[in-house]
Amino acid sequence: MASTSARIRTLINENLEVDGQSIDLPQDLNISLVEAGVPSMDLVAFAKLVSKEFNITFTIEHCTQFKSVQELVDFIDSQS
Repeated sequence: MASTSARIRTLINENLEVDGQSIDLPQDLNISLVEAGVPSMDLVAFAKLVSKEFNITFTIEHCTQFKSVQELVDFIDSQS
């Protein structure tokens, strides 16, 4: 199975956009989805996708509390 970071990268690339453009994710995933401009409704949908993909409890509050996508990956890994 792919790593958590690879799976999150795929979810972001397939499901999130800002102004109709895909998000340019840095290799180290040091980017905030909120600061990147992802709309709040998209964050809600993304939280549901993450919850389902990783079989964890994950909410919109989680999306906004992490300073980077890498922190999200670390959180998911800690739930496993």
